[in-house]
Amino acid sequence: MITANARAVFNQEGPFTLTAIERRELQPYDVLIEIKYAGICHSDIHSARGEWGPVQYPFVPGHEIAGIVTRVGSEVTKYSAGDRVGVGCMVDSCGECVHCHNGDEQYCLHGMTGTYGSVDRYGQYTQGGYSTHIVVTEDFVVRIPDGLELDAAAPLLCAGITTYSPLRHWGAGPGKKIAVVGLGGLGHMAVKLAHAMEAEVTVLSQSLKKKEDGLQLGADHYYATSDPETFKKLAGSFDLIVNTVSAKIDINAYLSLLAVDGTLVNVGAPSEPLPVQVFSLIPQRRSFAGSSIGGIRETQEMLDFCAQHNISPEIEVISANQIDEAWERVLASDVRYRFVIDISTMMQE
Repeated sequence: MITANARAVFNQEGPFTLTAIERRELQPYDVLIEIKYAGICHSDIHSARGEWGPVQYPFVPGHEIAGIVTRVGSEVTKYSAGDRVGVGCMVDSCGECVHCHNGDEQYCLHGMTGTYGSVDRYGQYTQGGYSTHIVVTEDFVVRIPDGLELDAAAPLLCAGITTYSPLRHWGAGPGKKIAVVGLGGLGHMAVKLAHAMEAEVTVLSQSLKKKEDGLQLGADHYYATSDPETFKKLAGSFDLIVNTVSAKIDINAYLSLLAVDGTLVNVGAPSEPLPVQVFSLIPQRRSFAGSSIGGIRETQEMLDFCAQHNISPEIEVISANQIDEAWERVLASDVRYRFVIDISTMMQE
């Protein structure tokens, strides 16, 4: 086994503690990655605190991983030592079902293996990227283009692909009116990506306090959803609404903003239900949908797109000792716009 140092929580309340975890010895198609940076995603908090289901502790979160290949298995052909690589929200799937064959491993009929909180094909409980090393089969590793810095690339492995995938799937581009609900870690990436795809982009945020940021990030318009006039003025306006918030909202009010054949897609994942009235959908042939990250091929496409268009997330790099504080700031929406852990600080007291 390979020993890695990590920061883990041992119960729902935390706090994070320095600990050692075991990674499997390299199998023929495995890649050993020295993690340099790991992004903090709201999903980490939901998962570690048991809000999405039972948790096995100790628990090491982190599925926005950027690092360097240090060793490869005997049959690996895609990577070699020294390569700049990333790992996102999944580390394996069955590889045999129709969705895996179509490059949609996130929808594997047998269930994809999450980067943390899953049991892998070797019977091990997966632990995430708040750690110094990880072992992943080469088919679930992506290459980070030279045009992207490793610290900025890390959040693209979740926040980037989670917003890129629905924008591509529902045809964001010239002539399309796109709204982004929430300007946080996911939302600010949705704005940057939709702008680069040449869509007309509107931010729908609870207040106008981030309006200047939103416009600088590429939004054409910015409205406060706390103002009832917003919903009157924008009724029937959008081809696609990407809801990035992980809190309960009045989904029917937002559905009223869709044009005929418009779609509201949820990428934020609140723990509470979002009740939908059927007559919010029927009269304008509207759709309410969900989207989960993206497949490995699409994730590589997203990284290449970001490098080509000089897109990277707005980040605040922190030490491993600041993770607890950073989580509280995420919950208070006090980050612009993604925390990234410098893993070189893992051993600091």
